Amino acid sequence: MLDKPAILGGVPVREDLLAFGKPLISQDEIDEVVDTLRSGWLSTGPKVAIFEERFKEYIGVRHAIALNSCTAGLHLALEVCGIKPGDEVITTPFTFCATANVITHLGAKVVFSDIDKDTLCIDPNEIERNITSRTKAIIPVHFAGQVCRMDEIYDIAKRYNLRVIQDAAHAIEATYKGKKVGSFPDLTSYSFYATKNLTTGEGGAVVTDNDSFAEKIRVLRLHGLTQDAWRRYEEVRHYDVTIAGYKYNMMDIQAALGIRQLEKLERYLQIRERYFKMYDEAFSRIQGIILPKSIPGIRHARHLYVIMLDLEQITIGRDEFLEALKAENIGTGIHFIPLHLHSFYRKAGYKKGDFPQSEWAGERILSLPMSAGLTTKDIEDVISAVKKIISYYRK
Repeated sequence: MLDKPAILGGVPVREDLLAFGKPLISQDEIDEVVDTLRSGWLSTGPKVAIFEERFKEYIGVRHAIALNSCTAGLHLALEVCGIKPGDEVITTPFTFCATANVITHLGAKVVFSDIDKDTLCIDPNEIERNITSRTKAIIPVHFAGQVCRMDEIYDIAKRYNLRVIQDAAHAIEATYKGKKVGSFPDLTSYSFYATKNLTTGEGGAVVTDNDSFAEKIRVLRLHGLTQDAWRRYEEVRHYDVTIAGYKYNMMDIQAALGIRQLEKLERYLQIRERYFKMYDEAFSRIQGIILPKSIPGIRHARHLYVIMLDLEQITIGRDEFLEALKAENIGTGIHFIPLHLHSFYRKAGYKKGDFPQSEWAGERILSLPMSAGLTTKDIEDVISAVKKIISYYRK
């Protein structure tokens, strides 16, 4: 007789809820933050400068500008590329709302292009199909740490004279044919949110090799001032407001976390690689589960571990599956409900049926716990719970 899932009266695999994306914070991060608090410099200052220098070296670019979010990075990247009302920017509907919202903030039109069903990243063929005379930029999203087909995307951008702004919120460590994704033109934005592979609590950065873009972003990130906060107080000098900028700067408290997290980034990736392998070996041959595929020549950043349910093989839907996992004390996430199905973008004219591949994935996908802060026993508990539920509800 099959074990019943806890939701039907079975025994949970664990008593405590296993968090979906628990950050790993150690004593050295705590000490670095305390040092910052004792220094008397809490906002943008010397530690932000240190973090920027080290992050640009890690990515292999000329400039890294630390910000308060990846959203800020995408917004400023679009602005320095000259995106304005009436322009069109192509991106995927299979992403977090920030990717598309920033396009709207500038008065431009969001043009969604469907995904590749195998990789869950934007399909270059769909990008080209949606280009018009008003198209000015493409925002590819490296979903879950998987890398988009960048050769094809850059070939399209070159032929149509378009800017490429990469959303690498999930892909700090990712490489494409041996190069970090952020080392490609024109700009790339990263997230250091609490659940990301490198966390500063809240935070982000935009990187580029373009000197002009970098100079403009540094001014725009802090009210349009000609000097940053640190320099204004370090030296007795007047500053000038040259443009109506934003309050997008990173604080030294955040950068203190980032400095220490960056030192451990590759080691933490190795831990997640091991957990990905455990999941893959457990789920790759189970009827009822579909795993995404990777394109050749990339290093996956191992940010999210997602599975898709084969709804033709089981008797419950994705949301019921999530509830069953919760009853087993396993936390999960949904990445993502396609953006064109949300009410704001429905009002913009999108409707169900517009992007069938995204909708197919969106109905089936869930994210399982993945973090360097987990243990092998945690991963084994997740595997046990998923197998139990799949076995019980298999047709």
